[in-house]
Amino acid sequence: MRGIILSLLLVAAPAAALNEGLQCVPYARALSGVTIFGDAHTWWGQAEGKYARGNEPKVGAVLAFPPHGNMRLGHVAAVRDIVDDRTIIISHANWSTIGGVRGHIEEDVRAVDVSQDNDWSQVRVWYTPNEAMGGTAWPAHGFIYPKQKRGETEARKAVAMLLKDRVMPNVPTAAPVRMAAASKPAVKAEFGLSGDLLKDIDRKAANESKPASAPAKTVRLASVEKLIAKLPKT
Repeated sequence: MRGIILSLLLVAAPAAALNEGLQCVPYARALSGVTIFGDAHTWWGQAEGKYARGNEPKVGAVLAFPPHGNMRLGHVAAVRDIVDDRTIIISHANWSTIGGVRGHIEEDVRAVDVSQDNDWSQVRVWYTPNEAMGGTAWPAHGFIYPKQKRGETEARKAVAMLLKDRVMPNVPTAAPVRMAAASKPAVKAEFGLSGDLLKDIDRKAANESKPASAPAKTVRLASVEKLIAKLPKT
């Protein structure tokens, strides 16, 4: 029902219940069409022999992370755009803790390859609460490529279907978050690796988030109302 807005926020809950919101796996599956099930850390192994894998980012692919630190189950994110050989735009779920809760969708945020060999084995990801690139260089397996790239309309329909029954009673209102516009690269394609690489990434991402250099857009967490509104009118 279009009149019902479905949020992806969790009701305030103890730490043990923080993973009851939308997980990264079903969201990545809906956007990409890669039909793998199970925890994110199993996707890379499950993809072997079923999907092509590699270390080159492609629109529609899934970036797969192994467990690392407090990310015990790994993570998967859908690639939405390529900015340059070191910067991609991803959409994913259950990454940032916003307002003390998990389960958020973050659409069109940055991920930057900080590996020495430019092989996407070490990745930093935009962290919305800080309005900046996250400080951790997360190890990554690489990219899982769908057999056929899922079109935008089909992807949006799949996400809408995923969210249609997620009614959360007494959900608190999410404050708008600001993030750097996705149209400008955080790192120039021709940059060289050096001891100042991470500082350069942070500086350029920070500059983009300032209204004077690149007006930030106000975004809210995705809802079915928002997703359905993007579908072509029939």
